[in-house]
Amino acid sequence: MDKDTTEHRHELRVYFDDTDAGGVAYHANYLKWAERARTESLRAMDLPHSFMMVRYNAMLVVRRIEVEYVAPARLDDALVVATRVVSVGAATMEVSQRVLRGEAVLAKLLVGLVCVRADALRPTRLPAPWRAALEGLV
Repeated sequence: MDKDTTEHRHELRVYFDDTDAGGVAYHANYLKWAERARTESLRAMDLPHSFMMVRYNAMLVVRRIEVEYVAPARLDDALVVATRVVSVGAATMEVSQRVLRGEAVLAKLLVGLVCVRADALRPTRLPAPWRAALEGLV
């Protein structure tokens, strides 16, 4: 997370394979970019998802996602995915994400995540280090 804010910013670029024949980013790529940004936000807090899986046999999975596409991203655009934690529960969390080109908002996402046991895919409490760090961002 940025030192002066509770928002994490992940930079990326739109490549040829992200676009359709018209050079416009394919809608499903926004989900991929948002996933990467959420992963990098955990890594920035020194709490990588891989450590959660190995140490606690737990992982975060998407339970629900809402996307509002505002304007298209195009080939070679430099983008930022801004991620902010909205709420944290015992086994759940909600994050809002915005895909930006400069100051222009291209997409808004609201993502509901649930922590599950990696071996059984059943809900489990967020491990204490993640819960404490995430609650501090709300």
